[in-house]
Amino acid sequence: MSVRLVVRTFSELCITAGALIILFVVYFLFWTGVKAADAAEGEIDTLQSQWAREPVAQAPPPGSAEASPSKDPAPDPAPYRAGKPFATMHIPRFGADWEWPVLENTAVGTLKKGLGHYSGTARPGDTGNFAVAGHRRTYGDPFKDFPELRPGDAVVVNDGTTWFTYRVAKKPYRTVPTDTAVVDPVPRGSGFEGAGRYLTLTTCEPEWGSSHRLIAWAHLDATRPVSDGRPPELSG
Repeated sequence: MSVRLVVRTFSELCITAGALIILFVVYFLFWTGVKAADAAEGEIDTLQSQWAREPVAQAPPPGSAEASPSKDPAPDPAPYRAGKPFATMHIPRFGADWEWPVLENTAVGTLKKGLGHYSGTARPGDTGNFAVAGHRRTYGDPFKDFPELRPGDAVVVNDGTTWFTYRVAKKPYRTVPTDTAVVDPVPRGSGFEGAGRYLTLTTCEPEWGSSHRLIAWAHLDATRPVSDGRPPELSG
């Protein structure tokens, strides 16, 4: 075999390999984002249809006659269904139009459609730690700007009946994936003391890797019935 043929064959292989790499990058940077955006929009549409079809009664205000201890306690809410949406999340720091569905569990397939709720952690607004994970890159890059979170930033969750506004406590914290205490009812390292209504957000670190995790903690700051309209953090 001549040297010229060897060089030509090698060059053709390099071109083919380069084309495959480019296609692979386009798939991860573009096509997974398109699919994730469509999937997330579909999950939000499903939620809105469900809320319109099956409105949930608001809890009576404390001190009212309806909230009297003599009344029968309200039944426990139905458990969340694996892989199904139950809320939406808004983070104004990430843009006025930033809205993603929150689905139950953090399985690979679930995180392709939106944000994932760590099963077993609190519900939005409940005492404990409402913990949520999301991709930093690929599948829509929902948490691409995670490092930009700052103390006081709002994280607003809508479960169909109530807007829950959480406030970020401090800049994102870097840890390892095995540090599961970050989603404890009182998350270790958060600076929170005692029982409270907390939120934990998690994503991968570094941006294109997964050797570590970035964590952001927040505490419940305000609630607002959906019937009263969007909270001021989302207006304008």
